[in-house]
Amino acid sequence: MMTVPMETQILFAGVLFLIGLVGLLVRRNIIFMLMSIELMLNSAAMVFVMGGAHWGHADGQVMFIFILTVSAAEVSVGLALILQMYHHYRTLDADSMRKLKDHKANENL
Repeated sequence: MMTVPMETQILFAGVLFLIGLVGLLVRRNIIFMLMSIELMLNSAAMVFVMGGAHWGHADGQVMFIFILTVSAAEVSVGLALILQMYHHYRTLDADSMRKLKDHKANENL
């Protein structure tokens, strides 16, 4: 059975985390931002599983289940908020929502 070196696994997880971080910073669509956060959480969970497998402990899998649970809660709350924002603003662009907020604040003055 061929095994992948630990350095390669960590490098792969780091690249996945970096892709998620760049996606979070560059994209303005809230759904893509949510997917980028998911990618970052999954890469962190993958590092926990790799560490647990490397040292022969089940702690990595336990942390993976915890991260998976937090991720599922984040997605459900995030999607509910996205639906409410879309019904209210009719857009999913984060910058245009900020502009609409400033516009409403100036109307009230």
